[in-house]
Amino acid sequence: MNDFLKLLSDVWDAGLFGISLGPVISSIFTIILAFLLRGFVINVVIGFLTKLSKKSETTLDDKILESLKKPLGYIPITLALYICTLILPLQGIVLEIATNIVKAFIVFTIFSALANSIKPIFQVLATSSWLTPSMQMWLERASKTLVWIIGIAVILDIFGIQIGPLVAGLGLFSVAVALGAQDFFKNLIAGILVIGENRFQPGDRIEVPGQLHGIVENIGFRSTVIRTFDTAPMIIPNAQLSDVKIINHGEMKNRRINWRINLLYSTSKNQLEKISQEIKDYLVKSDDFIVNDELQPVVKVVELGASSIDVMIVAFCEPVGFADFNQIKQDLIFNIMEIVESNNTEFAYPSTSLYVESLPEK
Repeated sequence: MNDFLKLLSDVWDAGLFGISLGPVISSIFTIILAFLLRGFVINVVIGFLTKLSKKSETTLDDKILESLKKPLGYIPITLALYICTLILPLQGIVLEIATNIVKAFIVFTIFSALANSIKPIFQVLATSSWLTPSMQMWLERASKTLVWIIGIAVILDIFGIQIGPLVAGLGLFSVAVALGAQDFFKNLIAGILVIGENRFQPGDRIEVPGQLHGIVENIGFRSTVIRTFDTAPMIIPNAQLSDVKIINHGEMKNRRINWRINLLYSTSKNQLEKISQEIKDYLVKSDDFIVNDELQPVVKVVELGASSIDVMIVAFCEPVGFADFNQIKQDLIFNIMEIVESNNTEFAYPSTSLYVESLPEK
């Protein structure tokens, strides 16, 4: 029995890599406790702070607390790693590496909190008129990238890796990459111009005549995603969108109907006047169309065509969706047909008359 106890004592003292099992087991329990404490911090402490923040008038503190849930959960783990360095009998280079790891975790927690706070801050700034949705998205991404670049630089410095010589050593490589990435930088600059000029925003319906027509979903650093009307995404390099004429239907103030209806030449003057007036009355009385000092509906006889008398109809309605606009047009067409029929005339269509003066004798 004594031999077994001595063997157990030897195993306990030898432990792992020469470290007694006592400090090793204590370190394991410390890390497990830290993960349990992490859930407590996220659910209880953050929950309590969230209840307090809801009493304030602004929503900025609520959004920041929500974004800080994950970074604050790293604090117990970082503290547990530091306690492990105190429990374990580390010396020399091993102790230095362990201490640097703890420092790196502290830096990672701080910069993770900063990066996650960027989005709610920009959401509050989005209420400003100068900050468009696409500009907000770009500034948010650029800010996050900058924060993480600085954070990675600090972590590398902790481990003794100097950033200056590393950047200088990558100089020639950067030149080679730049020469091969000319298209990327061209599209990047074009994207900045698109956003700076406020050509369009996510959600706008844009059209390049004869090439594309769809809804802008995302304006990225290199390309823009447009969802066409068959629901398929179209990914277009920003440089192509900066050099073409684009119709932004999302910025339209109203929709316009500009038609010509063709009536028979047998239609009398009184019939034409009555038809024009009845169509205009419908446009004025209908809730579908806009009638004000600037946007008056026009219904006039404008031309004696080759096969018809042409009546021009111009009317304006709200910038409704595609389906609603076509419903408005359908209702107008049916009313025009009823008006023309009730006035005892018909629509004309292109025709040719052939007059034969005499027939050859048989």
